[in-house]
Amino acid sequence: MQQFIDAAPGIRLWTEQRGDAEATPLLLVMGAQAAGVGWPEPLVDALAAQHRVIRYDHRDTGRSTWSFEERPYRIADLADDVIAVLDGLGLDRAHVVGMSLGGMLAQMVLADHPDRLLSATLISTMALSTTPYTRPDGSTVPADALPGIAPEVLEMWARPVEDHGEAAEVERRVEQWRVLAGDQLPFDAAYYRAFEHHVIAHTGHHRAGTAHGRAHHDGMLRTSQLARNEVPTLVISAPAEPVFPPPHPQHLTQCVHRAQLVEIPGMGHALPPAVHSQLARAILAHTGAVGV
Repeated sequence: MQQFIDAAPGIRLWTEQRGDAEATPLLLVMGAQAAGVGWPEPLVDALAAQHRVIRYDHRDTGRSTWSFEERPYRIADLADDVIAVLDGLGLDRAHVVGMSLGGMLAQMVLADHPDRLLSATLISTMALSTTPYTRPDGSTVPADALPGIAPEVLEMWARPVEDHGEAAEVERRVEQWRVLAGDQLPFDAAYYRAFEHHVIAHTGHHRAGTAHGRAHHDGMLRTSQLARNEVPTLVISAPAEPVFPPPHPQHLTQCVHRAQLVEIPGMGHALPPAVHSQLARAILAHTGAVGV
């Protein structure tokens, strides 16, 4: 079932629900400039076997309002949209799964609205915390000294994006996925090509969005609140991650009280078919262990 939610004046968000309407809700929050259909269909179906699964398009993605040029916003406003989706669908509480920027938005909700969450799962993201990382040998590393984004990713993101038509845009995105997926699993270009055609068909155009990269990042740190967290939290470790490489998942687990860590072998900053079943099992084991 598809439904539009009024999240703020002039902002409508596309949502989709799948699974038993009476099942415990699970909200999927995608990363920067990623539409809700960025959550692969097989993964959504696997989660919907046990949950009422909701995914939605951020502002300036998919079928939601594209408004940044007229009404700039902060990343924190995207976190408010998470609550707006729950409110708009009449949900008091839900499990939340966030990837990349979505994992940061989930942390902000953990900190600011813990009463709205049954659990949180954080995938391919970094801690919104200044707490130092403690290595296994007991030594510490300042949070801002942890490994940064891989040079090849930075170089790729620095290239200007020009519109040479839909076919060229699809190929540009496929090459981006090749870098983001890491080097531990075989890369299936045909899968990502079909995936991006699906995203474009959903969105209605092939223009590349840039709003989330330009939105203000002020006010995102939640160091003390995450240290006091009582919401059951799962951190997914992706060993081939080129954006938030290890030990970012281990650091995040240390920063969020009650967090547990699960590694998905071979996973990078992407959701290829090879990780769908393992990721679904990890998420469902986590949500299933939480009393409702």
